[in-house]
Amino acid sequence: MTRTELAAASDTLESAADSAGANADRLADFAGQLAQLAEAERGPDHGRMARIQTGLDEIQQEVDDGTAATIQDARTAISNYRETVDGV
Repeated sequence: MTRTELAAASDTLESAADSAGANADRLADFAGQLAQLAEAERGPDHGRMARIQTGLDEIQQEVDDGTAATIQDARTAISNYRETVDGV
């Protein structure tokens, strides 16, 4: 089952990595994690998503405004996914 929000966030982070300079590898890593989670048999829980969002927050503060806006788009997609997860 594809989790479209996570797949979209992955694609968005891949494009952000192209202009992220020193943070490109971290963004690409988060994109890879989200791509795997989008296709996993069982979806990730809130804790896993919160850790990813925290990492994205850190990167977002270190990049230019355009890249930060792209990262925000990915964070929004992750938040939209989290709204569908039971729990917190």
